[in-house]
Amino acid sequence: MTVWDDLVGQEKVSDQLAAAARDADAFVTAAAADGPLPETSSMTHAWLFTGPPGAGVTQTARAFAAALQCVSPDRALGGVPGCGFCDGCHTALIGTHADVSTVAAVGSQILVDDMRDTVRKSFTSPANGRWQIILVEDAERLNEKSANAVLKAVEEPAPRTVWLLCAPSVEDVLPTIRSRCRHLNLRTPSVAAVADMLVRREGIDPEVAAAVAGATQGHVDRARRLATDPAARERRAAVLKLPLRVADVGGALKAAQELVDAAAEDAKQLAEDMDAKETEELKAALGAAQGGRLPRGTAGVMKDLEDKQKRRRTRTQRDSLDLALTDLTAFYRDVLALQLGSRVAIANADAGDVLERLAREGTPEATLRRIEAIAACRDALDRNVAPLLAVEAMTMALRAG
Repeated sequence: MTVWDDLVGQEKVSDQLAAAARDADAFVTAAAADGPLPETSSMTHAWLFTGPPGAGVTQTARAFAAALQCVSPDRALGGVPGCGFCDGCHTALIGTHADVSTVAAVGSQILVDDMRDTVRKSFTSPANGRWQIILVEDAERLNEKSANAVLKAVEEPAPRTVWLLCAPSVEDVLPTIRSRCRHLNLRTPSVAAVADMLVRREGIDPEVAAAVAGATQGHVDRARRLATDPAARERRAAVLKLPLRVADVGGALKAAQELVDAAAEDAKQLAEDMDAKETEELKAALGAAQGGRLPRGTAGVMKDLEDKQKRRRTRTQRDSLDLALTDLTAFYRDVLALQLGSRVAIANADAGDVLERLAREGTPEATLRRIEAIAACRDALDRNVAPLLAVEAMTMALRAG
């Protein structure tokens, strides 16, 4: 099964990337044999992948990185790079390839300190792979200094270095950077395509696959998580009960507190194992014995790691809240569709009785105001407003209608 099989509903983009990987392979092969280099190529040194949440932007970039590092012998027989099984593909896909560096926002921004070593590495030759690849998962979170560092590296890259930038839209990236990249825009996969992937790749029952694909409206990662994680289904069910709990002020404030607490607990669970592993690895790298004291002069390094982990926990909590708000928006969208008699498919079919009740009891105008209140809460979280204050303001607005 090739690396392209994971790109759900992105056939056109897959074809373009497969062609570029084939040309890149021909370039490396010719250079290694001191033969003539290809005169034309669909390969370039910098790529910008954009698309809506759930379209698989990062997965597409990583699949392309795997294809560029593919060492399958089938390539010599005319096979397309990206077999998915060779050492180059496997290590690139799971994030352990020595020549594939991944940068993701730890907090709300990618700081220049987070980029400095990666930019320096981009000017070196591949250690044992075919290309030196830098994958920036959250290019829209580059701040001014880190973006300028990336710009300098993209302007004058090393001959065998490839930059892969991921962002929601092309407008989220500095014009000076995006003008030096080849842009590929992904689209939201169809519900049917996501359901088919869950059946084929995850072995999910077709009815369950169709239900979660519809509930997430084509969001691949969320559909996979809902289909395979009972805790995720429980959290979603709790969020969809929130509209019934805001009838009075006390209920609205309690619902807000529980929503924030659930996001904090989710972030804590995700962070615990990762934080402990990072801390132990850094202590070992600094020369601390098992359970022993750190060498003198290394306290500042440990403090930097703690600050990084704190920023990551904050971001994870906000991401968890944003996921809940996305589900809530889809819920009220369904209410609005029923109120207007729209033929749009209902995403939350499993909450049909509640949807119909709220549709009867309210008006389209009130439903629109509630959707706007959720959007305002998401905007407030993006501006680093305290989560509880932002969510309380939202639940009070949901109560008022």
